[in-house]
Amino acid sequence: MIAGEALLDTFINANIMFLLAFSLWFVVRTVMQHSGLKHAYGTQLRLLNTVFLVVIAAPVIALGFTALQSSGVAKGVSLNLSDMVVAYYLNGGFQMNAAEFEGLVHARDNFILNVLHGAGFIAQLAIAAFLIGFFIGMVRLIYSIFCLFRIVAHSYAWRCFGRVHIRLSDRTLVPFSTRGLRNYYVVIPSHMLGASEEMRVSLAHEFQHIRQGDLEWEILLEALKPIFFLNPAYHAWKRQVEDLREFNCDSAVLSTGRIKVRAYCDTLMSVCQKTLRRDRAFVIAVPKVTLVTADRSALRDGKVSFLEHRILSALGARRVRFERLLFTAVAVPLVVALTLTTLAIQRPGDWSHDRLMLSTVVNLERLDEINRLSTFGRVRD
Repeated sequence: MIAGEALLDTFINANIMFLLAFSLWFVVRTVMQHSGLKHAYGTQLRLLNTVFLVVIAAPVIALGFTALQSSGVAKGVSLNLSDMVVAYYLNGGFQMNAAEFEGLVHARDNFILNVLHGAGFIAQLAIAAFLIGFFIGMVRLIYSIFCLFRIVAHSYAWRCFGRVHIRLSDRTLVPFSTRGLRNYYVVIPSHMLGASEEMRVSLAHEFQHIRQGDLEWEILLEALKPIFFLNPAYHAWKRQVEDLREFNCDSAVLSTGRIKVRAYCDTLMSVCQKTLRRDRAFVIAVPKVTLVTADRSALRDGKVSFLEHRILSALGARRVRFERLLFTAVAVPLVVALTLTTLAIQRPGDWSHDRLMLSTVVNLERLDEINRLSTFGRVRD
């Protein structure tokens, strides 16, 4: 039961951290966009990935801090938000019934215990929602991998460069890349054999994705998707990664100067037109990284499509200087803030002095209420 309680507590913390981290990231990206750093896509993508790693490593960070406290290095250092609120309340920071306040303080503990025992409607609803979301996510993921495997398996070997295998397929109209346990696969539509410029752009684009490690990130994000299926911040996070990696890949390919901007944009538009006629098996096949996808919702609602954003970015791209320095300057405060947040939202490890005082106040109030009712009853008799 203790292991289950710790696992559930870690899961709750992870969901909270994704919500807080994405909010913090949104503020940072907004500032960057309005300070002349809009085209620093590589820096933004590395920042987003760094923040993601901090969120995933939150349990390790918490255990490390607990170990430091146990060894005496950080003895007496309390960063727990719950303990801070309790201390603020006891010092007269705000007025509230002590019993009600204690109920709020222990709400999370009670919720975890109720979920573990399946007690109460809210706990049962939470369990049902998670199981349904996890089941839908796993079925989608397994079926998507099957569709992707089928497309790659029915393609034809064309070229091989070390661990990178280039294959031709009659089952897809869009170039994409994926990977197995060891090898990388770049799948190109067969019709591109007669379009040398499109072939050249597609290969350069997919090779850049492989160099950037985008496939590994895509696999990780897809693998965790069933677990955080019900968290909207996770889906928004994944969408941000997908958008930034395409912007960054476009910028990296064009910065070499070997491919003209017009040829690159023409290829994006040509392939995008073909994606409007693609089959559903390709749409859901993951994890993969494609050259371009058609944004049907944007076409339907009359909004600016992601493809248009990519083309405008390619045409107006500017080189950002001192990217490493910029990354360090932004990443350090972000990591520190998230680390402190990770420690702040942990459940208290034991009964602190302030919590004992709160419990004493609650018991005194209850005794006072009992005495008052007893006295009222005697007077009435």
